[in-house]
Amino acid sequence: METNNSGRPVRSGEELDWVALDAVLKRVIPGLAGDPVISQFPGGNSNLTYRLQYASDDLVVRRPPFGTKARSAHSMIREYRIMSGLKPVYPAVPDTLYYTDDETIIGSEFYVMRKVDGAVIKHVLPPEWKMDPAACRRFCIQFWEKLIALHQVDCSAAGLADFGRPIGYVERQVLGWNGRYEKVITPDVDRFSAVQHWLVDHMPPDSGRKSILHGDYRIDNVILDHDEPHDILAVLDWEISALGDPLMDLGNSLAYWMQEDDPVDLRALSMQPSMAPGMLTRAEILQRYEEKTGIDTSDFGFYRVFGYWRVAVILQQIYYRYFNGQTSDPRFAGFGQAVQSLGEHCQRLIDS
Repeated sequence: METNNSGRPVRSGEELDWVALDAVLKRVIPGLAGDPVISQFPGGNSNLTYRLQYASDDLVVRRPPFGTKARSAHSMIREYRIMSGLKPVYPAVPDTLYYTDDETIIGSEFYVMRKVDGAVIKHVLPPEWKMDPAACRRFCIQFWEKLIALHQVDCSAAGLADFGRPIGYVERQVLGWNGRYEKVITPDVDRFSAVQHWLVDHMPPDSGRKSILHGDYRIDNVILDHDEPHDILAVLDWEISALGDPLMDLGNSLAYWMQEDDPVDLRALSMQPSMAPGMLTRAEILQRYEEKTGIDTSDFGFYRVFGYWRVAVILQQIYYRYFNGQTSDPRFAGFGQAVQSLGEHCQRLIDS
């Protein structure tokens, strides 16, 4: 098990001006005193996350990766704004404390939130939790209820009515991810032109729904209570949140939700403990979602195919770097085959 307080030494080249940062934090956060214990959370392919542990407070600082000038994918104000807006109406987010676009402090915009103490799980459930099928089911229901609750938030009540452009969201997603794939094609992985064309040709019309979408809702993006592991304390990583069709968000999340009757090559890609005894199947999740939201999920095929295709493109973006020698990380060597499996699964779904 990994816990979300397992900060590690700051990676070389990703140090900040701790003196300047400390001075600003003590000016804007009442009662902050002493010297912080500084660490960095693992990861770093997206935004960089640091922990500053003071005697009186435990803080998390988020900034974009070094060398980026992104206006969307690494936008700190976007993350800060959605969490700040959601907190009064959707409490399962960390407390946000401060944001600045003053790049003279640590070299970029950044924001500060209060750390949530709990556990983050990855591929398997911790054996010490001794979660039987009934406990797994309780956790699973809680996990999906949090996404359902998010999709039911009134974006106007959260002050987020202008947070994104819900009209045309599906089209932008399809064309955007198809375009990203075209930029990272390698000769050992199929182009999957038929899948791309099918998605373009079968885009549903704008539903008129204006839900807040997380964009990457997975088990490893939630913090669980150590003592009551079915209780979700907070949802993290809001960097690609948006307003749009909630079924897109659901389809993206279900693409990570493998189950026992999936093809072997698909099950091999499992990144979370969705096949543990007691977990809901995708069909049960869809049924529950429809019952809770009133949104018809009977024609879910497009969203299912798009979800798997999006994961394939994400992995291909990483594999392209490995294939071209931009990274030698051995973990990425098999990503090309994973993309091939996902693309073929998309085609199977289309054909069926």
